[in-house]
Amino acid sequence: MAAHLGAHETVEAHEILTSTINAINTMQLYRPFAKDPRLAQMMDKQMQFAITEYNHAVQTLQNLNGQRQMTSPSAAYRGDQNFTPVYGLDNPAVQSPNMSTAQMDDRDVASCLLGLHKASATMKIIAALECANPQLRAMMQQGAMNCSEQAYEVWQYMNQSGYYQVPTMKEMTTNTVLSGYETANPTATGFYQNQPMTRTQ
Repeated sequence: MAAHLGAHETVEAHEILTSTINAINTMQLYRPFAKDPRLAQMMDKQMQFAITEYNHAVQTLQNLNGQRQMTSPSAAYRGDQNFTPVYGLDNPAVQSPNMSTAQMDDRDVASCLLGLHKASATMKIIAALECANPQLRAMMQQGAMNCSEQAYEVWQYMNQSGYYQVPTMKEMTTNTVLSGYETANPTATGFYQNQPMTRTQ
């Protein structure tokens, strides 16, 4: 009997589920240190979404186990869409490791949360590239997008709070770098023309 999943995608699924458990556990560890009500509310929302998404992934994989039952697509995470980033540095605080948990603050909590989402997004999109099963691939792709949205939501909070400032270049430097590119003109180079291929000897 042929296997219903390839070895590589099976291992990738195992790694994703394990890392998701670790992420949920880490969020639970950090949650008591969130003092800002906005951060606490965001963490609760994201933890609940992570648990729901994890359960969906487990159910999807169980259904793929020879039964071929279709599971409804995983939900898409929705963060705040009305946000304008603050650019530039404004006396950024000096950072160093905490010597005890008594020093843990909202910046530490948000920074850890951001790191979890970034790492998970990277793992899931790499896993999607290794999937042969289309349903598993779609689940990994959606999971990577969800992590990206959650990471940006955390980053918005950090940016607004001054925890994550965005260094900039001089406007002239930015314009010089980006103006060094122009659009391609395929017809000028012979692209899209129905000319026969010639083989050189």
